[in-house]
Amino acid sequence: MESKLPNVGTTIFSVMSALAAEHQAINLSQGFPNFKVDGDLKDLVKKALDVEQVQYAPMPGRLDLREQIAQKLFMQHGVQVSPDTEITISAGATQGIYSAIAATINKGDEVILFDPAYDCYDPSIRLHGGIPVHLNLTFPEYRINWDELRTSINSKTKMIIVNNPHNPAGTVWSASDLKELENIFIDFPHLFLISDEVYEHLQYEGQHQSVLKSDILRSKAFVTYSFGKTFHVTGWKIGYTVAPPKLTAELRKMHQFNVFCVNNTMQWALAQYLKNESSWTGLSEFYKPKRDLFMRGMEQSKFKALICDGTYFCLYDYSAISKEPDVDFAKRMTREFGVAAIPVSVFYENKEDNKVIRFCFAKTDETLIQATKKLCKI
Repeated sequence: MESKLPNVGTTIFSVMSALAAEHQAINLSQGFPNFKVDGDLKDLVKKALDVEQVQYAPMPGRLDLREQIAQKLFMQHGVQVSPDTEITISAGATQGIYSAIAATINKGDEVILFDPAYDCYDPSIRLHGGIPVHLNLTFPEYRINWDELRTSINSKTKMIIVNNPHNPAGTVWSASDLKELENIFIDFPHLFLISDEVYEHLQYEGQHQSVLKSDILRSKAFVTYSFGKTFHVTGWKIGYTVAPPKLTAELRKMHQFNVFCVNNTMQWALAQYLKNESSWTGLSEFYKPKRDLFMRGMEQSKFKALICDGTYFCLYDYSAISKEPDVDFAKRMTREFGVAAIPVSVFYENKEDNKVIRFCFAKTDETLIQATKKLCKI
Protein backbone atom coordinates (compact mmCIF):
# COMPACT_ATOMS: atom_id res chain seq x y z
CA MET A 1 0.00 0.00 0.00
CA GLU A 2 1.28 3.45 -0.88
CA SER A 3 1.64 5.65 2.19
CA LYS A 4 -0.20 8.95 2.27
CA LEU A 5 2.55 10.31 4.52
CA PRO A 6 5.67 8.51 3.33
CA ASN A 7 8.11 10.78 5.16
CA VAL A 8 6.42 10.61 8.55
CA GLY A 9 7.88 8.24 11.13
CA THR A 10 7.94 8.07 14.92
CA THR A 11 7.90 11.57 16.35
CA ILE A 12 10.95 12.95 18.13
CA PHE A 13 8.79 13.39 21.24
CA SER A 14 8.24 9.64 21.48
CA VAL A 15 11.91 8.97 20.70
CA MET A 16 13.22 11.30 23.39
CA SER A 17 10.71 10.21 26.03
CA ALA A 18 11.60 6.57 25.40
CA LEU A 19 15.31 7.40 25.61
CA ALA A 20 14.72 9.30 28.84
CA ALA A 21 12.92 6.29 30.33
CA GLU A 22 15.64 3.90 29.16
CA HIS A 23 18.41 5.95 30.81
CA GLN A 24 16.35 7.16 33.79
CA ALA A 25 16.95 10.73 32.68
CA ILE A 26 14.99 13.80 33.75
CA ASN A 27 12.49 14.29 30.96
CA LEU A 28 12.31 17.95 29.92
CA SER A 29 11.50 16.97 26.33
CA GLN A 30 7.80 16.27 25.83
CA GLY A 31 5.52 19.11 26.94
CA PHE A 32 3.55 17.76 29.87
CA PRO A 33 3.48 18.80 33.55
CA ASN A 34 4.66 16.42 36.24
CA PHE A 35 2.77 18.06 39.11
CA LYS A 36 -0.69 17.43 40.50
CA VAL A 37 -3.93 18.74 39.03
CA ASP A 38 -6.06 21.13 41.10
CA GLY A 39 -8.03 19.09 43.62
CA ASP A 40 -11.21 21.05 42.86
CA LEU A 41 -11.08 19.94 39.23
CA LYS A 42 -10.53 16.31 40.24
CA ASP A 43 -13.48 16.52 42.63
CA LEU A 44 -15.67 17.82 39.80
CA VAL A 45 -14.68 14.86 37.62
CA LYS A 46 -15.70 12.52 40.44
CA LYS A 47 -18.98 14.38 40.82
CA ALA A 48 -19.59 14.11 37.08
CA LEU A 49 -19.36 10.35 37.43
CA ASP A 50 -21.64 10.39 40.45
CA VAL A 51 -24.33 12.25 38.51
CA GLU A 52 -23.94 9.85 35.56
CA GLN A 53 -22.49 12.28 33.01
CA VAL A 54 -21.12 9.37 31.01
CA GLN A 55 -23.11 9.21 27.76
CA TYR A 56 -22.55 11.03 24.47
CA ALA A 57 -22.17 14.78 24.59
CA PRO A 58 -23.81 16.88 21.86
CA MET A 59 -21.74 16.87 18.67
CA PRO A 60 -20.52 20.53 18.99
CA GLY A 61 -19.86 20.08 22.71
CA ARG A 62 -21.94 20.61 25.84
CA LEU A 63 -23.85 23.87 25.71
CA ASP A 64 -23.03 24.70 29.34
CA LEU A 65 -19.32 24.42 28.55
CA ARG A 66 -19.63 26.50 25.39
CA GLU A 67 -21.51 29.15 27.37
CA GLN A 68 -18.73 29.28 29.96
CA ILE A 69 -16.14 29.60 27.19
CA ALA A 70 -18.08 32.50 25.65
CA GLN A 71 -18.16 34.21 29.04
CA LYS A 72 -14.43 33.63 29.50
CA LEU A 73 -13.62 35.13 26.07
CA PHE A 74 -15.73 38.17 26.86
CA MET A 75 -13.90 38.69 30.14
CA GLN A 76 -10.52 38.25 28.41
CA HIS A 77 -10.93 40.17 25.20
CA GLY A 78 -14.27 42.01 25.39
CA VAL A 79 -15.61 40.05 22.41
CA GLN A 80 -19.05 38.50 22.00
CA VAL A 81 -18.88 34.91 20.76
CA SER A 82 -21.97 32.80 20.17
CA PRO A 83 -21.95 29.51 22.09
CA ASP A 84 -24.41 28.08 19.56
CA THR A 85 -22.74 28.94 16.27
CA GLU A 86 -19.11 29.89 16.93
CA ILE A 87 -17.63 27.46 19.48
CA THR A 88 -16.89 23.76 18.93
CA ILE A 89 -15.38 21.45 21.55
CA SER A 90 -12.63 19.31 20.03
CA ALA A 91 -10.46 16.36 21.01
CA GLY A 92 -7.58 18.66 21.83
CA ALA A 93 -6.50 21.65 19.79
CA THR A 94 -4.81 19.28 17.33
CA GLN A 95 -8.14 17.81 16.25
CA GLY A 96 -9.58 21.31 15.94
CA ILE A 97 -6.68 22.32 13.70
CA TYR A 98 -7.06 19.16 11.62
CA SER A 99 -10.79 19.74 11.20
CA ALA A 100 -10.23 23.37 10.17
CA ILE A 101 -7.73 22.29 7.52
CA ALA A 102 -10.03 19.50 6.34
CA ALA A 103 -12.89 21.98 6.03
CA THR A 104 -11.03 24.48 3.87
CA ILE A 105 -8.07 22.97 2.01
CA ASN A 106 -8.47 21.31 -1.38
CA LYS A 107 -5.94 19.79 -3.77
CA GLY A 108 -3.39 22.36 -4.89
CA ASP A 109 -4.21 24.96 -2.24
CA GLU A 110 -1.13 26.50 -0.66
CA VAL A 111 -0.90 27.02 3.10
CA ILE A 112 1.78 29.24 4.60
CA LEU A 113 3.25 28.25 7.95
CA PHE A 114 6.28 29.39 9.91
CA ASP A 115 9.19 27.21 10.97
CA PRO A 116 10.03 26.11 13.56
CA ALA A 117 6.43 24.86 13.51
CA TYR A 118 4.30 22.52 15.61
CA ASP A 119 4.48 19.18 13.86
CA CYS A 120 0.76 18.58 13.15
CA TYR A 121 0.33 21.42 10.65
CA ASP A 122 2.27 20.10 7.65
CA PRO A 123 0.92 16.50 7.59
CA SER A 124 -2.67 17.70 7.98
CA ILE A 125 -2.25 19.99 4.98
CA ARG A 126 -0.70 17.23 2.85
CA LEU A 127 -3.42 14.70 3.72
CA HIS A 128 -5.98 17.02 2.13
CA GLY A 129 -3.99 17.65 -1.04
CA GLY A 130 -2.67 21.01 0.08
CA ILE A 131 0.84 22.32 -0.42
CA PRO A 132 2.63 23.53 2.73
CA VAL A 133 4.75 26.62 2.13
CA HIS A 134 7.32 26.88 4.92
CA LEU A 135 8.76 30.28 5.81
CA ASN A 136 11.44 30.47 8.49
CA LEU A 137 11.11 32.79 11.44
CA THR A 138 14.13 35.07 11.81
CA PHE A 139 16.91 33.64 13.97
CA PRO A 140 17.60 34.08 16.86
CA GLU A 141 14.64 36.46 17.43
CA TYR A 142 12.09 33.99 16.00
CA ARG A 143 9.93 36.72 14.47
CA ILE A 144 7.82 36.72 11.30
CA ASN A 145 9.40 38.50 8.35
CA TRP A 146 6.27 40.33 7.26
CA ASP A 147 7.74 41.46 3.93
CA GLU A 148 8.67 37.88 3.05
CA LEU A 149 5.19 36.72 4.00
CA ARG A 150 3.58 39.33 1.78
CA THR A 151 5.68 38.38 -1.26
CA SER A 152 4.95 34.66 -0.70
CA ILE A 153 1.19 35.08 -1.13
CA ASN A 154 -0.27 34.31 -4.55
CA SER A 155 -3.58 33.25 -6.10
CA LYS A 156 -3.06 29.66 -4.89
CA THR A 157 -2.50 30.68 -1.27
CA LYS A 158 -5.58 29.63 0.69
CA MET A 159 -4.54 29.87 4.32
CA ILE A 160 -1.95 31.12 6.79
CA ILE A 161 -1.26 29.32 10.09
CA VAL A 162 0.14 31.30 13.02
CA ASN A 163 1.00 30.29 16.57
CA ASN A 164 1.04 32.76 19.48
CA PRO A 165 2.54 32.31 22.05
CA HIS A 166 4.87 30.25 19.92
CA ASN A 167 5.90 26.64 20.44
CA PRO A 168 8.82 25.94 20.36
CA ALA A 169 10.28 29.45 20.24
CA GLY A 170 8.62 30.95 23.34
CA THR A 171 7.99 34.26 21.56
CA VAL A 172 4.81 36.35 21.82
CA TRP A 173 3.18 38.88 19.53
CA SER A 174 3.01 42.62 20.01
CA ALA A 175 0.06 44.76 18.96
CA SER A 176 2.07 45.74 15.87
CA ASP A 177 2.34 42.07 14.85
CA LEU A 178 -1.43 41.75 15.01
CA LYS A 179 -1.75 44.90 12.90
CA GLU A 180 0.70 43.55 10.30
CA LEU A 181 -1.37 40.40 9.91
CA GLU A 182 -4.56 42.43 9.74
CA ASN A 183 -3.12 44.52 6.90
CA ILE A 184 -2.27 41.37 4.96
CA PHE A 185 -5.85 40.13 5.25
CA ILE A 186 -7.12 43.51 4.08
CA ASP A 187 -4.90 43.28 1.00
CA PHE A 188 -5.58 39.57 0.37
CA PRO A 189 -9.25 39.03 1.30
CA HIS A 190 -9.34 35.52 -0.21
CA LEU A 191 -7.22 34.12 2.64
CA PHE A 192 -8.26 32.05 5.64
CA LEU A 193 -6.41 31.83 8.94
CA ILE A 194 -5.72 29.31 11.68
CA SER A 195 -4.49 30.93 14.88
CA ASP A 196 -3.10 28.39 17.33
CA GLU A 197 -3.43 30.07 20.73
CA VAL A 198 -3.17 27.09 23.05
CA TYR A 199 -0.63 28.85 25.30
CA GLU A 200 -2.79 31.98 25.64
CA HIS A 201 -2.47 32.05 29.44
CA LEU A 202 1.26 31.33 29.53
CA GLN A 203 2.55 34.77 28.55
CA TYR A 204 5.07 36.60 30.72
CA GLU A 205 5.57 39.86 28.82
CA GLY A 206 2.79 42.16 27.60
CA GLN A 207 -0.80 41.14 26.88
CA HIS A 208 -1.90 38.22 24.77
CA GLN A 209 -2.67 39.50 21.26
CA SER A 210 -5.48 37.18 20.24
CA VAL A 211 -6.75 37.18 16.66
CA LEU A 212 -10.21 37.55 18.22
CA LYS A 213 -9.35 41.17 19.03
CA SER A 214 -9.47 42.02 15.31
CA ASP A 215 -12.84 41.99 13.54
CA ILE A 216 -11.05 41.68 10.19
CA LEU A 217 -9.05 38.62 11.24
CA ARG A 218 -11.79 37.03 13.27
CA SER A 219 -14.10 36.97 10.24
CA LYS A 220 -11.66 34.66 8.40
CA ALA A 221 -10.15 32.69 11.28
CA PHE A 222 -10.31 29.41 13.12
CA VAL A 223 -8.83 30.08 16.58
CA THR A 224 -7.84 27.01 18.59
CA TYR A 225 -7.39 26.58 22.34
CA SER A 226 -6.47 23.80 24.77
CA PHE A 227 -7.83 22.95 28.20
CA GLY A 228 -4.98 20.46 28.52
CA LYS A 229 -2.36 23.21 28.41
CA THR A 230 -4.37 25.56 30.60
CA PHE A 231 -5.31 23.14 33.38
CA HIS A 232 -2.30 20.76 33.32
CA VAL A 233 -4.39 17.86 31.97
CA THR A 234 -2.77 17.18 28.59
CA GLY A 235 -3.96 13.57 28.65
CA TRP A 236 -7.59 14.66 28.54
CA LYS A 237 -7.14 15.91 24.96
CA ILE A 238 -9.92 18.51 25.16
CA GLY A 239 -9.80 21.87 23.42
CA TYR A 240 -12.06 24.13 21.43
CA THR A 241 -12.18 26.11 18.21
CA VAL A 242 -13.74 29.54 17.77
CA ALA A 243 -14.79 30.56 14.24
CA PRO A 244 -17.54 32.65 12.60
CA PRO A 245 -20.81 30.79 11.93
CA LYS A 246 -20.15 29.85 8.28
CA LEU A 247 -16.70 28.50 9.07
CA THR A 248 -17.95 26.73 12.19
CA ALA A 249 -20.66 25.00 10.14
CA GLU A 250 -18.01 23.60 7.79
CA LEU A 251 -15.65 22.66 10.61
CA ARG A 252 -18.43 20.75 12.38
CA LYS A 253 -19.04 18.67 9.25
CA MET A 254 -15.48 17.37 9.57
CA HIS A 255 -15.66 17.09 13.36
CA GLN A 256 -18.92 15.12 13.16
CA PHE A 257 -17.38 12.31 11.13
CA ASN A 258 -14.00 12.41 12.81
CA VAL A 259 -14.67 12.09 16.55
CA PHE A 260 -18.37 13.15 16.58
CA CYS A 261 -18.12 14.34 20.17
CA VAL A 262 -15.66 14.70 23.04
CA ASN A 263 -15.57 13.10 26.50
CA ASN A 264 -18.80 14.17 28.21
CA THR A 265 -17.61 13.52 31.78
CA MET A 266 -14.66 15.88 31.45
CA GLN A 267 -16.76 18.48 29.63
CA TRP A 268 -19.22 18.56 32.53
CA ALA A 269 -16.37 19.03 35.01
CA LEU A 270 -14.77 21.79 32.93
CA ALA A 271 -18.08 23.65 32.59
CA GLN A 272 -18.38 23.76 36.39
CA TYR A 273 -14.71 24.59 36.91
CA LEU A 274 -14.77 27.57 34.52
CA LYS A 275 -17.43 29.25 36.64
CA ASN A 276 -14.58 30.24 38.95
CA GLU A 277 -12.58 32.95 37.14
CA SER A 278 -9.49 32.18 39.23
CA SER A 279 -9.26 28.80 37.48
CA TRP A 280 -7.60 30.48 34.48
CA THR A 281 -6.53 33.99 35.46
CA GLY A 282 -3.40 33.16 37.49
CA LEU A 283 -1.56 30.80 35.17
CA SER A 284 1.19 33.14 34.03
CA GLU A 285 1.92 33.94 37.68
CA PHE A 286 2.12 30.19 38.34
CA TYR A 287 4.53 29.42 35.50
CA LYS A 288 6.75 32.50 35.50
CA PRO A 289 8.54 31.52 38.73
CA LYS A 290 9.21 28.10 37.21
CA ARG A 291 10.69 29.73 34.12
CA ASP A 292 12.80 32.03 36.27
CA LEU A 293 13.95 29.18 38.52
CA PHE A 294 15.11 27.15 35.54
CA MET A 295 16.82 30.08 33.81
CA ARG A 296 18.61 31.16 37.00
CA GLY A 297 19.84 27.61 37.46
CA MET A 298 21.20 27.63 33.90
CA GLU A 299 23.16 30.88 34.33
CA GLN A 300 26.29 28.97 35.38
CA SER A 301 26.04 26.56 32.46
CA LYS A 302 27.64 26.86 29.02
CA PHE A 303 24.21 27.01 27.40
CA LYS A 304 23.03 30.38 26.04
CA ALA A 305 19.42 31.32 26.77
CA LEU A 306 17.23 32.60 23.95
CA ILE A 307 13.98 34.57 24.37
CA CYS A 308 11.29 33.02 26.55
CA ASP A 309 8.26 35.29 26.86
CA GLY A 310 5.56 32.63 26.61
CA THR A 311 4.64 28.90 26.71
CA TYR A 312 6.28 26.48 29.14
CA PHE A 313 9.25 25.91 26.87
CA CYS A 314 12.56 27.73 26.61
CA LEU A 315 15.27 27.45 23.96
CA TYR A 316 19.00 27.23 24.60
CA ASP A 317 21.92 27.56 22.20
CA TYR A 318 24.53 24.85 22.89
CA SER A 319 27.06 25.92 20.21
CA ALA A 320 29.65 26.81 22.88
CA ILE A 321 29.52 23.19 24.07
CA SER A 322 29.42 21.13 20.87
CA LYS A 323 29.19 21.34 17.10
CA GLU A 324 27.24 18.08 16.92
CA PRO A 325 23.92 18.08 15.03
CA ASP A 326 21.18 18.94 17.51
CA VAL A 327 19.51 15.52 17.30
CA ASP A 328 22.80 13.78 18.13
CA PHE A 329 23.57 16.24 20.92
CA ALA A 330 20.11 15.84 22.50
CA LYS A 331 20.43 12.06 22.47
CA ARG A 332 23.95 12.13 23.92
CA MET A 333 22.87 14.61 26.60
CA THR A 334 20.13 12.17 27.62
CA ARG A 335 22.43 9.17 27.72
CA GLU A 336 25.50 10.77 29.32
CA PHE A 337 24.16 13.61 31.44
CA GLY A 338 20.65 12.43 32.35
CA VAL A 339 18.48 15.23 30.94
CA ALA A 340 16.24 14.88 27.87
CA ALA A 341 15.36 17.82 25.60
CA ILE A 342 14.01 18.29 22.08
CA PRO A 343 16.29 19.28 19.17
CA VAL A 344 14.74 22.26 17.40
CA SER A 345 15.76 21.22 13.86
CA VAL A 346 12.89 18.71 13.87
CA PHE A 347 10.45 21.65 13.74
CA TYR A 348 11.85 22.79 10.38
CA GLU A 349 10.95 21.37 6.98
CA ASN A 350 14.55 21.88 5.84
CA LYS A 351 15.90 20.59 9.19
CA GLU A 352 17.71 23.88 9.82
CA ASP A 353 20.15 23.27 12.64
CA ASN A 354 21.04 26.35 14.67
CA LYS A 355 22.46 24.28 17.54
CA VAL A 356 19.40 24.94 19.68
CA ILE A 357 17.43 22.62 21.96
CA ARG A 358 14.08 23.03 23.75
CA PHE A 359 13.52 22.40 27.44
CA CYS A 360 10.10 22.09 29.10
CA PHE A 361 9.86 23.78 32.50
CA ALA A 362 6.33 22.58 33.35
CA LYS A 363 7.82 20.52 36.16
CA THR A 364 8.08 20.59 39.92
CA ASP A 365 10.71 22.92 41.35
CA GLU A 366 12.64 19.92 42.64
CA THR A 367 12.80 18.44 39.14
CA LEU A 368 13.96 21.73 37.63
CA ILE A 369 16.68 22.18 40.25
CA GLN A 370 17.95 18.63 39.70
CA ALA A 371 17.97 19.16 35.93
CA THR A 372 19.90 22.44 36.02
CA LYS A 373 22.54 20.92 38.30
CA LYS A 374 23.11 18.19 35.74
CA LEU A 375 23.13 20.62 32.82
CA CYS A 376 25.68 22.88 34.50
CA LYS A 377 28.14 19.95 34.51
CA ILE A 378 28.14 19.72 30.71
